[in-house]
Amino acid sequence: MEMSGQPPLLEVRDLRVSFGAGKDAADAICGVDLTLNAGEVLGIVGESGSGKSVTMMALMQLLPSSSRTTGSVRFKGKELIGMPARDMTRLRGSRIGMIFQDPLTAFNPVLTIGQQIVEAIRLHDRDLSKKAALNRAIELLSEVSIAQPDRRVHQYPHEFSGGMRQRAMIAMAIANRPDLLIADEPTTALDVTVQAQIMDLLHKLREDLNIGMVLITHDLGVVAGAADQIAVMYSGRIVERGAVRDVFRHSRHPYTRGLLGSLPKLNGSGGPLVAIEGMPPSLRNRPPGCAFRPRCRFAAGICATEVPPLLPAGVVESACHVSQSLAENAA
Repeated sequence: MEMSGQPPLLEVRDLRVSFGAGKDAADAICGVDLTLNAGEVLGIVGESGSGKSVTMMALMQLLPSSSRTTGSVRFKGKELIGMPARDMTRLRGSRIGMIFQDPLTAFNPVLTIGQQIVEAIRLHDRDLSKKAALNRAIELLSEVSIAQPDRRVHQYPHEFSGGMRQRAMIAMAIANRPDLLIADEPTTALDVTVQAQIMDLLHKLREDLNIGMVLITHDLGVVAGAADQIAVMYSGRIVERGAVRDVFRHSRHPYTRGLLGSLPKLNGSGGPLVAIEGMPPSLRNRPPGCAFRPRCRFAAGICATEVPPLLPAGVVESACHVSQSLAENAA
């Protein structure tokens, strides 16, 4: 819960991101609102291309110069949109950490893991000696459960397994004890055992450091036991939002229900997995009205002409013109 008299850790209002100009313009993010308090985990889920990563890259000011970002992003009450590059650099890696999607490409292959962690530490603490920063890097590798950290710190990224590279990426992201940690698909391409270990590690860091966390994933199963709140994105918009339990039990949006229907049932109940037919629309060629309409078997006439707003629908917020009829069908 938000502390009395204190702003949320992260507050995003009407965030919009576009790429290109004129006929080639593409609206990637179309008015996203998010709120995250200290110590909470927000899961952002959706298919590839839904806008999850772009939203966070806009927050971090890591998008290319061809993009245009508008709206408001406030971190601990301080506006980030339009913040001078030098001030933003001070925040990135210190108060805001990010675990990038592919640790193999995120690390520099010609520098050791230790050199890269040391660089991240000393960038924000110039008074710290290289030796002290190296000792801190060894401590960080130990914190993320990498065996023999004093030896591993001198190895190169290609000498680490996929799971170890992900742990090293987490170590670098938390090197300066950030208040906000953004984890972009932190379990992609890892086997299920290592996935569980990484999620357990993130849970421990959240509890030990009281970090607010944004967990980006295409897998609702990943956020089921890790997040407090879920925001479901489709074609650059949030189409459903609420507490984890409420979204899983009382979803009012056909897209969210489609994602839930694609999850395997360990007890064998629920029948075969149900895929969502069709493909997400092109950012340059969205259909009028609801972007999900061409794939939705519940679509009504209004869905073809009006973009549904995100409104309360029972215990969740849903952007769906037929959310009420979905609730009646579930009853």
